[in-house]
Amino acid sequence: MAEVLRIGNCSGFYGDRQSAMREMLEGGPLDVLTGDYLAELTMLILGRDTMKDPSLGYAKTFVRQLEESLGLAVERGVRIVSNAGGLNPAGLADRVREVARGLGLDVQVAHVEGDDLRPRAAELGFEGALTANAYLGGFGIAAALSAGAQVVVTGRVTDASLVVGPAIAHHGWTATSYDELAGAVVAGHVLECGTQATGGNFSGFRSLRHDGRPLGFPLAELAADGSSVITKHAGTGGAVTVDTVTAQLMYEIQGIHYLNPDVTTHLDSIRLREVGTDRVEISGVRGEAPPEQLKVCVNELGGFRNTVEFVLTGLDIDAKADWVREQLAPALQARDISWTRTALPPADADTEEGASCLLRCTVKDDRPDPVGRSFTSAAVELALASYPGFTMTAPPAAPAPYGVYRAAYVDRAAVQHTVVHADGRREIVADPTDFSVVDAEAGQRPSPFTAPADSLTRRAPLGTFVHARSGDKGGDANLGLWVVNDGSGKYDARVTWLAKLISPRKVRELVPEAADLPVEVYVLPNLGGVNVLIRGLLGEGVAASTRFDPQAKGLGEWVRSRMVHVQEGLL
Repeated sequence: MAEVLRIGNCSGFYGDRQSAMREMLEGGPLDVLTGDYLAELTMLILGRDTMKDPSLGYAKTFVRQLEESLGLAVERGVRIVSNAGGLNPAGLADRVREVARGLGLDVQVAHVEGDDLRPRAAELGFEGALTANAYLGGFGIAAALSAGAQVVVTGRVTDASLVVGPAIAHHGWTATSYDELAGAVVAGHVLECGTQATGGNFSGFRSLRHDGRPLGFPLAELAADGSSVITKHAGTGGAVTVDTVTAQLMYEIQGIHYLNPDVTTHLDSIRLREVGTDRVEISGVRGEAPPEQLKVCVNELGGFRNTVEFVLTGLDIDAKADWVREQLAPALQARDISWTRTALPPADADTEEGASCLLRCTVKDDRPDPVGRSFTSAAVELALASYPGFTMTAPPAAPAPYGVYRAAYVDRAAVQHTVVHADGRREIVADPTDFSVVDAEAGQRPSPFTAPADSLTRRAPLGTFVHARSGDKGGDANLGLWVVNDGSGKYDARVTWLAKLISPRKVRELVPEAADLPVEVYVLPNLGGVNVLIRGLLGEGVAASTRFDPQAKGLGEWVRSRMVHVQEGLL
C-alpha cells in the first residue's frame, strides 16, 4: 500500500489570510498544498472583472501568494493545486509562469479547463448568463500531476476535487474506486474551507485555547483505502476535534448523498474518531457511481439595488417607523421594496446606541433609475421633516448591480473536461461510464419519530449541548445541528432527543421566516445530529438576498439561542 498523502489547505475563500501559503509550507511536511478561492458569489465577482478586462477572471491574491512562496514550494517538493483560475485558468497559468521566471525558477505549470459554458450558453439554455460553469471532478487534476506538473490551476472544479485529484494520482485509484474516492471527497470537504475545520466559525469556540495565535490551516493524511486523519501543523492556533471536523462536515450539504462528478458519497457512512491531540480519523466512508449529469453554477445579472438605513432612538419606535415609511412610500418606484427593522431597544437604556434600532429599506429594479437618486434623495429630503432624532447610518449611495444565482444541470457530453499540460499538450478527460440515481428523500427524518416518551422538562437554549453550523446553498439555507462530544455519558440519549425534536414543523417554529417555506430534515446518526435545508430562505441567492444575513452564516447561532423544552436528565 502506498504511503499516506499529506495534503494541506491554505485558502478557504477569495480574500483568506494572505500569509497562509507560506505558513503551511514552513510549518511542517506536506506533499500537496491546495487552495480554494471560488464560491457562487466569487464567480459573480470574477464575471464582473472580465466585463472590465477580459484578461482577468482569476484570483489575483493567489498570484501574490506565489510571488512570496513558490520558491519555497519548489525547494520542499510540495505541489500546488488550486481552483484560483476561476473564469480564466489559462490566463492564470501564464501568470504563474511569469512569476516563476521572475523568481528564476523552472516550474511545470498545467491547467484544467472545459467548465466554462458561456460559449454555448444560448444552446444550453443559459442565454444572457454572466457566468455558467460546470463543476468538474478530480481526474483532470490527477492527469496533470501524473504528467509531472508542479502547479495545477483550474476553473470551477468541485471544492473537494482539489483533494480528490492528488489522491487519485498518488494512490492510483480508478474511476470505479468508489469507496476510496468517497473518502477523499469527505477529506476534501473538511479541508476546503480552511480554518473552519480548526475552530473557525465554531459554536464551541469558548473551548478553544485563545493564546493570540492565528488558527492553523488544516491538512489531511490520506491513505490508500480512502480513510484519512485530519490534523494541523504543530504550534498553530485552534484545534482539530471530532466537533470541529463535524462542524465542517455539516457545512452546506443537503441530504445524506453528497453528489460529486466522480462519486456519490454516503454521508451517513462517515465515522469519526479522535486518535490523538489535534488528530481526528475519518473512516468507513462508502461511495457509489456518480450522477449522470453535471451541476452548473449560473450567475445572471438580476438588476440594480440600493439601501437606506434610518436610526430610530428612544420612545415611540413603532410610530416613528410607521411615519417615515408613510412619508417615503410615494417616492418608491422600484420593482421590489423590502423594509426590515432590528429588535426594539430595552427600556431605560444607559447608552444612546443601546436605546436605538435600525430601520432598513432595500429596493431592487431592472433599471438603475428607480433605485438611484430619486430613491436616495427622497430619503435625505426627510431629514428635517420626519420623526424626531432623524438620522441615517451612511450618506446616499449609487445603485449597485446585483446577480442572481441558480443551479442547472447538463449532460456530460456538453462539457469537455480538458487538461492542458505543461508542454502544451491537450488531454481530454474521459467521462465515467457507470452512473447511479439516488433517492432524494433517503435519510429524511421519519414522522412520526420513534423515540422514548417525554419526561419532565425544563426550558433551556437549544445550544446548551447542541452545536450548529449554517450557510448558503444558492437561495436555500443549510443548517447542521449536532450534539457536543463532551464525554458526559449522555451523548446517545441527547442524539435521540435532538433527532426527535428537529422536525420541519419545529424548524418553522424556531425560524419563523420559514413558516411558508419547504423544510427538509435529514438524520445523520454517525455524526450525532441532523441536517436541515430551508428552501428559499435566501431568496435568489446571496448577491440578491435582502435578508439581514444573506449567506445564513449566523442562522445556526440564532437557532442555538432559541429556547426549547429539554428532558431534565439530559442537562
